[in-house]
Amino acid sequence: MVRDELLKQRWEELVELISNRFADGEKLDLDAIIYLIGLQELGHFDRKFKKDDKLDLMHIAICRLLEPFGYYEFDFQDEEGWPHYKVIEQLPTLKAGEQTVLMKEAIVQYFLEKELIK
Repeated sequence: MVRDELLKQRWEELVELISNRFADGEKLDLDAIIYLIGLQELGHFDRKFKKDDKLDLMHIAICRLLEPFGYYEFDFQDEEGWPHYKVIEQLPTLKAGEQTVLMKEAIVQYFLEKELIK
């Protein structure tokens, strides 16, 4: 139970931090945060992205976020600078709420590693 409370506290701190920085305080949702992580991982901040590119950015983020959990491994970076990952272990079948908790845990861990939250 304590772990769940810590995750909740860190998640709220993270949402507030990112929302203030990127959305003028308007609360960003999980998908928006995943998109921003994908953008960060790609490192191309000066481009306009098409819808398919935005989905690819979210995929990059999800792979990067779940890499420490053993589900993906960085494989290579293509000639345009896009990172590619390979599947190491298939994700377990999770209910929607369980998926959300897993992604929040992964995002919190990502920002702890980047030392943006404590």
